[in-house]
Amino acid sequence: MIRFTLYVVDDEESIRKGISLSFKRDYKVKTFPTAESVLRRVEEEAPDLILLDIGLPGVSGIEALEKIKGINPDILVIMVTAYEEIQTVISAMKLGAYDYVVKPIHMDSLRVTVRNALETVRMKKEIQALQDRYLRENLPCFIGESNAVQDMMHFVRAVAKSADTPILIIGESGTGKELIAQAVHYRSPLYRGPFVPINCASIPKELVESELFGYEKGAFSGARTSGKRGLVEEAGEGTLFLDEVGDLSLEAQAKLLRFLETGEYYRVGSTKKHRVRTRVVSATNRDLIALIEKGLFREDLYYRLAVVKVEVPSLNDRKEDIPPIARYLLEQLSQRLGKSFSGISPEAEEMLKKHNWRGNVRELRNVIERAVLTSTGEVLMPSDLGIEERGGSSSVPPESIKGPFPPLPAGGVDLAALEDHYMSEALKRSGGNAVEAARLLGMSYYAFRYRLRKRKLL
Repeated sequence: MIRFTLYVVDDEESIRKGISLSFKRDYKVKTFPTAESVLRRVEEEAPDLILLDIGLPGVSGIEALEKIKGINPDILVIMVTAYEEIQTVISAMKLGAYDYVVKPIHMDSLRVTVRNALETVRMKKEIQALQDRYLRENLPCFIGESNAVQDMMHFVRAVAKSADTPILIIGESGTGKELIAQAVHYRSPLYRGPFVPINCASIPKELVESELFGYEKGAFSGARTSGKRGLVEEAGEGTLFLDEVGDLSLEAQAKLLRFLETGEYYRVGSTKKHRVRTRVVSATNRDLIALIEKGLFREDLYYRLAVVKVEVPSLNDRKEDIPPIARYLLEQLSQRLGKSFSGISPEAEEMLKKHNWRGNVRELRNVIERAVLTSTGEVLMPSDLGIEERGGSSSVPPESIKGPFPPLPAGGVDLAALEDHYMSEALKRSGGNAVEAARLLGMSYYAFRYRLRKRKLL
C-alpha cells in the first residue's frame, strides 16, 4: 500500500499542528513555517501533496507555487487562503494549483479534498508503474550467450544510467549497433522520451545540418514555408542516435560539437539560440582514428562522442551465439510470414556456425528469411540455407595463407600464446597501427580490436 507524503506550509503553528495531528495516522506529514524552508526541501525530496498557505511572510504562497511547479510540475498543491479572494484563487489555479480551501479550515472537508487529490496521485503512479513495467519487459533484444556479449551488455547497463553522457558504438556493419543504442536509451533515465535514429550516410551532405537542427521558413530554396523542427529537437528529453557518424561533413561535425558542448544550437537561417536536453549515442563501422589522420573527422568531436565506447563483436567472433540467434529469427520470421517451424536441425546449425558471416547478424537474418520462405518442411535443413557454396569461416584471404605448415608437435601447441605472438608481431611490424596490423592478419579492424581486448594486449 502506498503511503503518501504530505507537506503543510503555514506560518501559524496552531494550524500546522492541527493538520499534522489529524492526518499523521494516514500520511507521512512534514510541516514548514515559511515558503523558503519548503522550497529547499522540495529540491531534495518531492512530496505527493503540499498544503500551501497563500498569505506567507517573505515569499508569498503564489510565488512559492510558481517555484514549486518549476522544480517539479508533478507535485500537487492545494492552496489555503484566509478569505476567498477570487482573483488570487484564479492566479493560483492558472499556475497549476490542484484546488484551494478557505480558513477557518474544516478538517472533514479538508480530508475529502486531500483524499481526492491523492487518489489522482495514486492513479498516476499505478499507470506509470504499468508503463514502466511494459517498457522494461519489452526492451530491444540483443541475443547472446557468449562471454563477449554478456560482458558487453553488463557494461551497457552500467553506462546507460547516465542521462547525458555521449556513447560511441563501434562494430562491423550488421552487428546490431542500433539495438545497443536502443538498449542504452531504454535503460537510461530518459527512457520515457523519444528514441530518434538518423543514418548520417543516407542523407545528402548539404541537408544534414537542416535535418539535425531544423530550419526557419525561407532558409533555402525548397524549404517548407512553415519551417521545420530538427531531429535534435525531436529527440528532446530522449535519445538521438547518429548511425554512421563518420559520414558527417566537417561543417556538420563543427555544429554537432557545439551542441554536445553547450546543449545549444541554431536552426538553419535563424539567429535565435535554442536549447534542448538530448542524449547523443553515435555509431560507426569506420575507423575514426584513421579518418582523423586523413583530416576527414574532427579529433575534438571524436573525443566528445567517445566519452564512453562500446565495441560490438562480430558474429564470427562469437560463433556460439549463432544457433540461439538463428532460432530466435526463425521464430519471429515464421510468425510474420505465416509459417510453422519446430526448429533447426543440428546439421544446419553446424553449417551456420562454420559459415563466414561477413554481413554479421543482418546477413544471418537474410539467410533465415529466405529459408523460411522457400522451405516446405517443419525443420530447417542444410539444403534450405543456400550457403554451401560460400565456404568456411576463415576471414583470411586464401592467397595470403602461405604453406606448407610444419606438423603439429607431439606435445601439442598453445594456440592462445600463438595468437598473442602473432598479434603482437603484427602490431610491431605495423608500427602500432591497428588498422594495418589487422590487415596483415587478414582480420577486420574491429575483430582485431576485440581480440586485443580479449587477450588483454590493449
